[in-house]
Amino acid sequence: MVDPTLSVLEAARAIFRSRGYASTTVQAVAVAANVAPGVITSLYRNRDALIAAALELPFDPTFAIPRIIAPGLDGMGERLVRLALVVMDDPQVRRDGAAASSGIQSAVGSAERIVALIDVLQSSVVDSVAQAMGVPDARMRGALVSSVLAGLATTRVVLKLEPLASADPEVVVAALAPTIQRYLDPTIPLGS
Repeated sequence: MVDPTLSVLEAARAIFRSRGYASTTVQAVAVAANVAPGVITSLYRNRDALIAAALELPFDPTFAIPRIIAPGLDGMGERLVRLALVVMDDPQVRRDGAAASSGIQSAVGSAERIVALIDVLQSSVVDSVAQAMGVPDARMRGALVSSVLAGLATTRVVLKLEPLASADPEVVVAALAPTIQRYLDPTIPLGS
């Protein structure tokens, strides 16, 4: 007998790769895995927990978002950069980054995993934070924040561009947090 957990995780990965974060639903995964939606909800408390398990994320978006939002807008840039660095320092993310930059066939799967991770960070964390904070132009501001974090991930983990690749996290936070904070600050219009 096939373990339903394995078929559910495989289906979730396949749907995520083909449709992205927003279109990966419990219902779609259940259909693809040929199980009842109740099977999935008995295994995972919600869609984010399912995606976190399927992608082997080093964090659970369900818990990350409230911790980032709770203190308010002040310091949000710093908290987002710190979360991104925690994710980038995860050993599996580092291995995927090394494989993605190596040019070998496994690089495709590793690159897909990093792209998926960036998609989850943008969709589940950055966009949710911007919308929950009531930031105007939340979608655009979230995309700008994600572009900075994706650039950081690419240069630090995949390309290993020095000195950024080995920079102390506190240096990275000090350099990038003000830019992220500016993007999220509703008193600063975009383009100014």
